[in-house]
Amino acid sequence: MFSVLRPFLFKLDPETTHDLAIKSLKFNYLPRKMFEVEDEQILNIELLGKNFPNPIGLAAGFDKSGEVYNSLLKFGFGFIEIGTVTPLKQFGNPKPRIFRLEDDSASINRLGFNNDGIEIIKNRIKSEKKKGVVGINIGPNKNTKDQKNDFCLGLKNFFDIADYITVNISSPNTEGLRDFHDQEKLEDLLLALNKIKSENKINIPLLLKISPDIKDNQISEIADTAIINDISGIILTNTTNSNKDKLISDFKKEEGGLSGEPLQQISTNMIKKFYKQLNGKIPIIGVGGVNSGKSAYEKIIAGASLLQLYTGLVYKGPSIVKNIKKELIQILKVEGLNNIKDAIGKNL
Repeated sequence: MFSVLRPFLFKLDPETTHDLAIKSLKFNYLPRKMFEVEDEQILNIELLGKNFPNPIGLAAGFDKSGEVYNSLLKFGFGFIEIGTVTPLKQFGNPKPRIFRLEDDSASINRLGFNNDGIEIIKNRIKSEKKKGVVGINIGPNKNTKDQKNDFCLGLKNFFDIADYITVNISSPNTEGLRDFHDQEKLEDLLLALNKIKSENKINIPLLLKISPDIKDNQISEIADTAIINDISGIILTNTTNSNKDKLISDFKKEEGGLSGEPLQQISTNMIKKFYKQLNGKIPIIGVGGVNSGKSAYEKIIAGASLLQLYTGLVYKGPSIVKNIKKELIQILKVEGLNNIKDAIGKNL
């Protein structure tokens, strides 16, 4: 069905297409059985104190305001990440702000954390019980005077309803946000978040989402800071401001973060570097250009325990997860591996 609809959908503005997708998903009409595959138990993995039916997750950015996470789980995702959620509702940057680079199988966005805000999203999740693993990605409002406090508000409001919380310090579309990659500033933020966990006697997994545009000498600093401050997982990576020179599309000069196939190798290389540095102490969630079983497997053998995608869903439609799972299972069988966890970091 998607292959029939795609030419029509791609004539529409990308954000209009996205809004149509959210509206249609609210009907929740597709049966889960459509997206099941044989031998999926091979992909089952225990991580972050949770059972993931498979390692393929949906990255933050699609269901920004927690409107359709249960419908998305029906597509066969192992988990869904909502957000980025900010304390106050905000519109984000002026439109147009999403650009579809079809010739490059990529997207550029400068959305700027458009979402309904903590209060509305919190009530929405409470009213619709989660039917799978659902994480919440938190960030600061554009005009906040205290970004650290905005992160703290996110944790305080969601620790009792999320399966994990992602601290997003890596979007290129919020001024000053990537400054948190600085070791001293990151240490200060994580200390504040861990204080909230301690005061509330909670043990919710905290994940850290990293930019692909950091320098190599920052990798050891971030890894060490994450280990010392009990971070439960590192998401590698967000969108990139680089690697646009070789793009074909006319939209390549647009400002914003680049995602999709041009990010594929950048994020995989980053996974390899962090995997060596972390030495098994913190698991990695790999993101960037995941659109097939092959690209998924490359990230897993580079050191990723879980994966996320978004742009691949835009280009290949709802069947992408089913196809990736099928291909991954076939690869594991050929490699003689009994479970996906046996492939993690295999080529290192």
